[in-house]
Amino acid sequence: MEQVSGLLSWTLSRVLWLSGLFERGAARQPRIMEEKALEVYDLIRTIRDPEKPNTLEELEVVTESSVEVQEINEEDCLVIIRFTPTVPHCSLATLIGLCLRVKLQRCLPFKHKLEIYISEGTHSTEEDINKQIKDKERVAAAMENPNLREIVEQCVLEPD
Repeated sequence: MEQVSGLLSWTLSRVLWLSGLFERGAARQPRIMEEKALEVYDLIRTIRDPEKPNTLEELEVVTESSVEVQEINEEDCLVIIRFTPTVPHCSLATLIGLCLRVKLQRCLPFKHKLEIYISEGTHSTEEDINKQIKDKERVAAAMENPNLREIVEQCVLEPD
């Protein structure tokens, strides 16, 4: 399934590139970043909520406007995700952030730096959770925990 998705993404990016062949460098750059943002959104929208049978898109935890891609240099991009928990005291917000990070680290086809945040003012402990999501050592430790890893795997599993 990932191969089909990757091939479709590659084909779509080539068609879009060819259709914008006459655009010049700086004029084309914002459109390319928008395309990358849509590519990121397509990857994360199908992640399942850890508690509910719904996807993050269905629950409006992530939306197209919550994804931003900026160019760092010719080869690297900065991907910024701002997600909104369903309730201000959501106990699984850190787990949702972990699922977002794992899915994008595995599936993004371009070089990137990843920043994931809770949308400002949408969670009672947003500062603490943002620190946890950003801490690479905590993320690695969480993925070594077999129970957490199993939950993450179930959440990021692509639907049939």
